[in-house]
Amino acid sequence: MSSLDTSPPAVPRSLPAQPVALRKDTALQSMLLGYLELSKPRIAVVSLVTVAIGFLLGSQGSWQPVMLLHALAGIALVATASSAFNQLFEITTDQKMKRTASRPLPSGVLTAREVLLFASATGVGGVCYLAWQVNSTTAILALATCLIYAGCYTPLKCVTSLCTTVGAVAGALPPVLGWTAAGGALNSGALSLFAILFVWQFPHFLAIAWLYRQEYKQAGLQMIPKAAEYRKRVVGTLAVGYALVLIPVSLLPAHAELAGRGYTFAAAILGMGYLFCTARFAWNETKQTARDLIRSSLLYLPALLLVMLWDHWRLLH
Repeated sequence: MSSLDTSPPAVPRSLPAQPVALRKDTALQSMLLGYLELSKPRIAVVSLVTVAIGFLLGSQGSWQPVMLLHALAGIALVATASSAFNQLFEITTDQKMKRTASRPLPSGVLTAREVLLFASATGVGGVCYLAWQVNSTTAILALATCLIYAGCYTPLKCVTSLCTTVGAVAGALPPVLGWTAAGGALNSGALSLFAILFVWQFPHFLAIAWLYRQEYKQAGLQMIPKAAEYRKRVVGTLAVGYALVLIPVSLLPAHAELAGRGYTFAAAILGMGYLFCTARFAWNETKQTARDLIRSSLLYLPALLLVMLWDHWRLLH
Protein backbone atom coordinates (compact mmCIF):
# COMPACT_ATOMS: atom_id res chain seq x y z
CA MET A 1 0.00 0.00 0.00
CA SER A 2 1.32 3.49 -0.89
CA SER A 3 2.00 5.96 1.93
CA LEU A 4 -0.40 8.41 0.20
CA ASP A 5 -3.27 5.93 0.14
CA THR A 6 -5.86 6.96 2.75
CA SER A 7 -8.39 4.23 2.04
CA PRO A 8 -9.05 1.85 4.92
CA PRO A 9 -7.12 -1.38 4.82
CA ALA A 10 -8.91 -4.38 3.39
CA VAL A 11 -10.18 -6.80 5.97
CA PRO A 12 -8.98 -10.28 5.07
CA ARG A 13 -11.66 -12.89 4.77
CA SER A 14 -11.41 -15.72 7.23
CA LEU A 15 -10.46 -19.02 5.70
CA PRO A 16 -13.16 -21.67 5.77
CA ALA A 17 -12.70 -24.15 8.56
CA GLN A 18 -11.57 -27.63 7.58
CA PRO A 19 -14.30 -30.27 7.63
CA VAL A 20 -14.30 -32.37 10.77
CA ALA A 21 -13.67 -35.55 8.75
CA LEU A 22 -10.63 -33.99 7.08
CA ARG A 23 -9.20 -32.89 10.42
CA LYS A 24 -9.67 -36.39 11.81
CA ASP A 25 -7.97 -37.94 8.77
CA THR A 26 -5.03 -35.56 9.12
CA ALA A 27 -4.68 -36.31 12.82
CA LEU A 28 -4.84 -40.06 12.16
CA GLN A 29 -2.22 -39.78 9.44
CA SER A 30 0.09 -37.81 11.74
CA MET A 31 -0.36 -40.40 14.47
CA LEU A 32 0.40 -43.31 12.13
CA LEU A 33 3.49 -41.53 10.83
CA GLY A 34 4.49 -40.90 14.44
CA TYR A 35 4.30 -44.62 15.25
CA LEU A 36 6.34 -45.37 12.13
CA GLU A 37 8.98 -42.84 13.16
CA LEU A 38 9.17 -44.44 16.61
CA SER A 39 10.55 -47.57 14.96
CA LYS A 40 13.44 -45.65 13.33
CA PRO A 41 12.82 -47.49 10.04
CA ARG A 42 16.20 -46.81 8.43
CA ILE A 43 18.12 -48.23 11.38
CA ALA A 44 15.64 -51.11 11.64
CA VAL A 45 16.18 -52.05 7.99
CA VAL A 46 19.96 -52.21 8.47
CA SER A 47 19.51 -54.39 11.56
CA LEU A 48 17.11 -56.74 9.76
CA VAL A 49 19.56 -57.12 6.88
CA THR A 50 22.21 -58.29 9.36
CA VAL A 51 19.60 -60.63 10.88
CA ALA A 52 18.95 -62.14 7.45
CA ILE A 53 22.65 -62.60 6.73
CA GLY A 54 23.18 -64.18 10.15
CA PHE A 55 20.27 -66.50 9.40
CA LEU A 56 21.69 -67.57 6.04
CA LEU A 57 25.11 -68.19 7.55
CA GLY A 58 23.64 -70.13 10.46
CA SER A 59 21.43 -72.28 8.24
CA GLN A 60 24.50 -74.08 6.80
CA GLY A 61 22.99 -74.35 3.33
CA SER A 62 19.53 -75.46 4.50
CA TRP A 63 17.27 -72.73 3.08
CA GLN A 64 14.21 -72.05 5.26
CA PRO A 65 12.40 -68.99 3.85
CA VAL A 66 9.32 -69.34 6.07
CA MET A 67 11.40 -69.51 9.23
CA LEU A 68 13.37 -66.46 8.08
CA LEU A 69 10.14 -64.50 7.65
CA HIS A 70 8.99 -65.50 11.13
CA ALA A 71 12.34 -64.41 12.56
CA LEU A 72 12.30 -61.07 10.75
CA ALA A 73 8.73 -60.35 11.87
CA GLY A 74 9.39 -61.10 15.54
CA ILE A 75 12.74 -59.31 15.66
CA ALA A 76 11.25 -56.28 13.89
CA LEU A 77 8.62 -56.02 16.62
CA VAL A 78 11.23 -56.20 19.38
CA ALA A 79 13.43 -53.66 17.57
CA THR A 80 10.45 -51.33 17.34
CA ALA A 81 9.86 -51.69 21.07
CA SER A 82 13.52 -50.95 21.81
CA SER A 83 13.40 -47.76 19.77
CA ALA A 84 10.08 -46.67 21.28
CA PHE A 85 11.25 -47.23 24.87
CA ASN A 86 14.45 -45.35 24.04
CA GLN A 87 12.50 -42.32 22.85
CA LEU A 88 10.10 -42.56 25.79
CA PHE A 89 13.01 -42.36 28.24
CA GLU A 90 14.65 -39.52 26.31
CA ILE A 91 11.78 -37.04 25.94
CA THR A 92 13.58 -34.36 27.93
CA THR A 93 16.93 -34.65 26.13
CA ASP A 94 15.26 -34.97 22.72
CA GLN A 95 13.52 -31.64 23.34
CA LYS A 96 16.91 -29.95 23.78
CA MET A 97 18.42 -31.11 20.48
CA LYS A 98 17.51 -29.75 17.07
CA ARG A 99 18.02 -33.13 15.37
CA THR A 100 15.52 -34.87 17.69
CA ALA A 101 13.05 -32.11 18.64
CA SER A 102 10.70 -33.13 15.83
CA ARG A 103 10.35 -36.72 17.05
CA PRO A 104 6.80 -37.87 17.90
CA LEU A 105 7.07 -37.36 21.67
CA PRO A 106 8.80 -33.95 21.98
CA SER A 107 6.71 -32.60 19.10
CA GLY A 108 3.47 -33.73 20.76
CA VAL A 109 2.30 -36.00 17.95
CA LEU A 110 2.11 -38.89 20.44
CA THR A 111 1.68 -38.94 24.20
CA ALA A 112 3.92 -40.79 26.65
CA ARG A 113 1.03 -43.13 27.50
CA GLU A 114 0.48 -44.01 23.83
CA VAL A 115 4.17 -44.72 23.32
CA LEU A 116 4.37 -46.80 26.51
CA LEU A 117 1.44 -48.96 25.38
CA PHE A 118 2.85 -49.26 21.86
CA ALA A 119 6.35 -50.20 23.08
CA SER A 120 4.99 -52.72 25.58
CA ALA A 121 2.70 -54.35 23.01
CA THR A 122 5.36 -54.66 20.31
CA GLY A 123 8.00 -55.83 22.79
CA VAL A 124 5.89 -58.51 24.46
CA GLY A 125 4.30 -59.48 21.14
CA GLY A 126 7.68 -59.81 19.42
CA VAL A 127 9.27 -61.93 22.16
CA CYS A 128 6.23 -64.21 22.40
CA TYR A 129 6.07 -64.55 18.61
CA LEU A 130 9.73 -65.56 18.46
CA ALA A 131 9.27 -68.11 21.25
CA TRP A 132 6.20 -69.52 19.45
CA GLN A 133 7.32 -69.54 15.82
CA VAL A 134 11.14 -69.60 16.01
CA ASN A 135 12.83 -70.82 19.22
CA SER A 136 13.35 -69.85 22.84
CA THR A 137 17.03 -68.95 22.39
CA THR A 138 16.22 -66.29 19.82
CA ALA A 139 13.36 -64.97 21.96
CA ILE A 140 15.63 -64.65 25.02
CA LEU A 141 18.39 -62.93 23.03
CA ALA A 142 15.88 -60.53 21.50
CA LEU A 143 14.56 -59.64 24.95
CA ALA A 144 18.14 -59.15 26.18
CA THR A 145 18.84 -56.83 23.24
CA CYS A 146 15.84 -54.67 24.13
CA LEU A 147 16.74 -54.54 27.83
CA ILE A 148 20.38 -53.65 27.14
CA TYR A 149 19.50 -50.95 24.63
CA ALA A 150 16.58 -49.28 26.39
CA GLY A 151 17.28 -50.20 30.01
CA CYS A 152 21.07 -49.81 30.16
CA TYR A 153 22.43 -47.85 27.19
CA THR A 154 19.77 -45.13 27.25
CA PRO A 155 20.12 -44.04 30.92
CA LEU A 156 23.93 -44.38 30.80
CA LYS A 157 24.11 -41.72 28.08
CA CYS A 158 23.62 -39.11 30.80
CA VAL A 159 26.32 -40.64 33.01
CA THR A 160 29.36 -41.75 31.01
CA SER A 161 30.72 -41.98 27.46
CA LEU A 162 31.20 -45.71 28.12
CA CYS A 163 27.50 -45.96 27.28
CA THR A 164 28.58 -46.53 23.67
CA THR A 165 30.22 -49.80 24.71
CA VAL A 166 26.96 -51.00 26.24
CA GLY A 167 25.02 -49.82 23.20
CA ALA A 168 27.45 -51.65 20.94
CA VAL A 169 26.54 -54.93 22.66
CA ALA A 170 22.90 -54.46 21.70
CA GLY A 171 23.89 -53.34 18.21
CA ALA A 172 26.03 -56.44 17.65
CA LEU A 173 23.32 -58.98 18.54
CA PRO A 174 21.06 -58.86 15.41
CA PRO A 175 23.20 -61.23 13.26
CA VAL A 176 23.43 -63.56 16.25
CA LEU A 177 19.63 -63.51 16.47
CA GLY A 178 19.48 -64.52 12.82
CA TRP A 179 22.05 -67.24 13.44
CA THR A 180 20.13 -68.81 16.33
CA ALA A 181 16.82 -68.42 14.47
CA ALA A 182 18.26 -70.71 11.78
CA GLY A 183 19.11 -73.28 14.44
CA GLY A 184 22.77 -72.39 14.79
CA ALA A 185 24.46 -72.96 18.13
CA LEU A 186 26.17 -70.15 20.06
CA ASN A 187 29.62 -71.20 18.88
CA SER A 188 32.67 -69.53 17.34
CA GLY A 189 30.71 -68.68 14.19
CA ALA A 190 28.12 -66.68 16.12
CA LEU A 191 30.87 -65.09 18.22
CA SER A 192 32.77 -63.95 15.12
CA LEU A 193 29.66 -62.21 13.75
CA PHE A 194 29.07 -60.54 17.11
CA ALA A 195 32.70 -59.40 17.36
CA ILE A 196 32.69 -57.81 13.90
CA LEU A 197 29.50 -55.86 14.52
CA PHE A 198 30.67 -54.86 18.00
CA VAL A 199 34.00 -53.36 16.92
CA TRP A 200 32.67 -51.88 13.66
CA GLN A 201 30.25 -49.64 15.53
CA PHE A 202 32.84 -47.60 17.42
CA PRO A 203 34.36 -45.54 14.56
CA HIS A 204 30.83 -45.08 13.20
CA PHE A 205 29.38 -43.88 16.51
CA LEU A 206 32.43 -41.77 17.39
CA ALA A 207 32.11 -39.85 14.12
CA ILE A 208 28.41 -39.22 14.79
CA ALA A 209 29.09 -38.22 18.40
CA TRP A 210 31.83 -35.80 17.32
CA LEU A 211 29.62 -34.31 14.60
CA TYR A 212 26.79 -33.56 17.05
CA ARG A 213 28.96 -33.03 20.14
CA GLN A 214 27.58 -29.56 20.89
CA GLU A 215 23.96 -30.72 20.77
CA TYR A 216 24.76 -33.74 22.94
CA LYS A 217 26.56 -31.52 25.45
CA GLN A 218 23.64 -29.09 25.55
CA ALA A 219 21.28 -31.98 26.24
CA GLY A 220 23.52 -33.38 28.97
CA LEU A 221 24.49 -36.53 27.06
CA GLN A 222 28.04 -37.83 27.43
CA MET A 223 28.70 -39.47 24.08
CA ILE A 224 32.43 -38.69 23.72
CA PRO A 225 35.25 -38.72 26.33
CA LYS A 226 35.55 -35.51 28.34
CA ALA A 227 39.18 -35.21 27.24
CA ALA A 228 37.93 -34.51 23.72
CA GLU A 229 36.49 -31.19 24.95
CA TYR A 230 39.93 -29.66 25.47
CA ARG A 231 42.24 -31.89 23.42
CA LYS A 232 42.14 -32.34 19.67
CA ARG A 233 42.23 -35.70 17.87
CA VAL A 234 41.06 -37.70 20.90
CA VAL A 235 37.94 -38.97 19.11
CA GLY A 236 39.81 -39.53 15.86
CA THR A 237 42.60 -41.46 17.58
CA LEU A 238 40.05 -43.72 19.26
CA ALA A 239 38.39 -44.34 15.91
CA VAL A 240 41.75 -45.33 14.40
CA GLY A 241 42.40 -47.71 17.27
CA TYR A 242 39.08 -49.49 16.80
CA ALA A 243 39.58 -49.66 13.03
CA LEU A 244 42.96 -51.32 13.59
CA VAL A 245 41.40 -53.88 15.94
CA LEU A 246 38.63 -54.53 13.42
CA ILE A 247 41.06 -55.86 10.78
CA PRO A 248 42.09 -59.03 12.67
CA VAL A 249 38.59 -59.34 14.15
CA SER A 250 37.09 -59.34 10.65
CA LEU A 251 39.23 -62.40 9.82
CA LEU A 252 37.61 -64.52 12.57
CA PRO A 253 34.92 -66.00 10.26
CA ALA A 254 37.66 -67.70 8.25
CA HIS A 255 38.99 -69.35 11.42
CA ALA A 256 35.42 -70.38 12.29
CA GLU A 257 35.14 -71.96 8.81
CA LEU A 258 32.35 -69.62 7.78
CA ALA A 259 34.34 -68.36 4.81
CA GLY A 260 37.59 -68.96 2.93
CA ARG A 261 40.48 -67.16 1.31
CA GLY A 262 38.32 -65.01 -0.93
CA TYR A 263 36.62 -63.50 2.10
CA THR A 264 39.92 -63.10 3.95
CA PHE A 265 41.40 -61.09 1.10
CA ALA A 266 38.29 -58.92 0.74
CA ALA A 267 38.07 -58.36 4.52
CA ALA A 268 41.68 -57.17 4.62
CA ILE A 269 41.14 -54.74 1.74
CA LEU A 270 37.89 -53.39 3.20
CA GLY A 271 39.50 -53.05 6.61
CA MET A 272 42.36 -51.02 5.20
CA GLY A 273 39.88 -48.73 3.47
CA TYR A 274 37.94 -48.22 6.70
CA LEU A 275 41.21 -47.57 8.54
CA PHE A 276 42.21 -44.96 5.97
CA CYS A 277 38.95 -43.06 6.52
CA THR A 278 39.42 -43.10 10.31
CA ALA A 279 43.02 -41.90 9.94
CA ARG A 280 41.88 -39.11 7.64
CA PHE A 281 39.33 -38.06 10.27
CA ALA A 282 41.91 -38.26 13.07
CA TRP A 283 44.40 -36.13 11.14
CA ASN A 284 41.84 -33.45 10.36
CA GLU A 285 38.69 -33.55 12.50
CA THR A 286 36.16 -31.68 10.37
CA LYS A 287 32.50 -32.12 9.53
CA GLN A 288 33.45 -33.37 6.08
CA THR A 289 35.89 -36.04 7.27
CA ALA A 290 33.42 -37.13 9.97
CA ARG A 291 30.65 -37.53 7.39
CA ASP A 292 33.02 -39.37 5.05
CA LEU A 293 33.85 -41.77 7.89
CA ILE A 294 30.17 -42.40 8.54
CA ARG A 295 29.58 -43.09 4.83
CA SER A 296 32.55 -45.43 4.66
CA SER A 297 31.25 -47.36 7.69
CA LEU A 298 27.88 -47.81 6.00
CA LEU A 299 29.62 -49.14 2.89
CA TYR A 300 32.06 -51.35 4.78
CA LEU A 301 29.57 -53.42 6.77
CA PRO A 302 27.20 -54.60 4.01
CA ALA A 303 30.13 -55.20 1.66
CA LEU A 304 31.92 -57.34 4.25
CA LEU A 305 28.82 -59.35 5.17
CA LEU A 306 27.82 -59.94 1.55
CA VAL A 307 31.31 -61.14 0.64
CA MET A 308 31.24 -63.42 3.69
CA LEU A 309 27.88 -64.82 2.65
CA TRP A 310 29.02 -65.34 -0.95
CA ASP A 311 32.21 -67.14 0.11
CA HIS A 312 30.31 -69.22 2.65
CA TRP A 313 27.81 -70.49 0.09
CA ARG A 314 30.61 -71.04 -2.43
CA LEU A 315 32.36 -73.34 0.03
CA LEU A 316 29.12 -75.22 0.79
CA HIS A 317 28.40 -75.84 -2.88
